[in-house]
Amino acid sequence: MKKTLVLGASTNPSRYANLAIHRLTAAGHPVVAVGIRKGVVAGIEITSEKKPFDHIHTVSLYLSVKHQPEYYDYILSLKPKRVIFNPGTENEAFYTLLAENNIKAEVACTLVLLGTNQY
Repeated sequence: MKKTLVLGASTNPSRYANLAIHRLTAAGHPVVAVGIRKGVVAGIEITSEKKPFDHIHTVSLYLSVKHQPEYYDYILSLKPKRVIFNPGTENEAFYTLLAENNIKAEVACTLVLLGTNQY
């Protein structure tokens, strides 16, 4: 199982980040979540703080490009194996920064990866 940080988490059920938390937990992956507003989704607490979570394998990104730079150092500090850039989050500059830190940038959809057993 791959411990996943959903970054850009939301309590709004119409948001893909919300659905990702539900699907990741249903698939048995440990999930932590950071969002603008605190809340709870599928039993997972959403924090608004950049907490130093341990053993993050994957960061599933649901932040627009303009909001990503303030999280660059935070994501790098977690030392994940990969960052999934979900549709609408693509960011060439961040791909380069991740590569320089030996972190895989994967342009994909977390929901599709889960649905096709490729997560």
